[in-house]
Amino acid sequence: MADMAEASPYVELERADWARLSAAAGDAPCVLSADELDRVRGLGDALDPAEVHQVYVPLTALLSLHVRHAALLHQATERFLDRPQPQRTPFVIGIAGSVAVGKSTTARLLRELLARWPQHPRVELVTTDGFLLPNAELERRGLLARKGFPESYDRRALLRFVSAVKSGVDEVAAPVYSHLAYDVTDEQVVLRRPDIVIVEGLNVLAPARVRADGRQGLAVSDFFDFGVFVDAAGSDLRRWYVERFLRLRGTAFRDPASYFRRYAALTEAEAVVQAEQLWDTINGPNLQANILPTRGRASLVLRKDGNHAVRWVRLRKR
Repeated sequence: MADMAEASPYVELERADWARLSAAAGDAPCVLSADELDRVRGLGDALDPAEVHQVYVPLTALLSLHVRHAALLHQATERFLDRPQPQRTPFVIGIAGSVAVGKSTTARLLRELLARWPQHPRVELVTTDGFLLPNAELERRGLLARKGFPESYDRRALLRFVSAVKSGVDEVAAPVYSHLAYDVTDEQVVLRRPDIVIVEGLNVLAPARVRADGRQGLAVSDFFDFGVFVDAAGSDLRRWYVERFLRLRGTAFRDPASYFRRYAALTEAEAVVQAEQLWDTINGPNLQANILPTRGRASLVLRKDGNHAVRWVRLRKR
């Protein structure tokens, strides 16, 4: 009889052991050019060909396996119900994690890699930033300083969007957010029967809230087929946030159209103080109160070390 003390609902693999699973990708075209890597890489992310091959190619192979088996289960279920529907609804992947952890890079990279598999070439990426309430509404509600907290989103609109995707609606639109203007725009991204939809955001794995009448509603994560949490130590996240702020101070913040252009004139010392204050009053508290508690709901956790490289992977057993 197996030692119950060693039993766990997770499989945890160090990077070297996980990297050996890249052979499961077979002949899938998972090599990205230097230009493609530059396009998906975020500020400060340690994303190079080795990282792609050792970490993300195995993850892509695992996700592709889930997508294919979901399609087989759909077909078997339709046969059982005697109502053949040749096309299943999109496979939805949620990607969560803190500000500055690199979840946007992970989402963009998975979109690129998954779309190279011939079984599911149509892969769409939607970020929950587009579902933030407009700045004017946040100001009206006194929530502008809590942007990124759960209450700063139009949660009903986000829930309607994901529900429509999983209902098989032919065309589903999502709003677009501008990080330069720091606000929701009038643009939309339209999804037309994709094979896979990646939904990336801080709190996408959160459970449903309990309503005032005591009933529990639906959560966005209830419609996910697979959830990924990108994780790192809090001290590393704080440092990465400050380093990113300093890079933006010399680049995007200098754009006259930038909401944060006032920060471009700060000295480096002043910028460090400002970034640390933003982390300690907004992003850090949001991480502790709302984001970290959802880590246990993920199907898979990517844990990064201090240089932004993935160190180990934790996979929930099925």
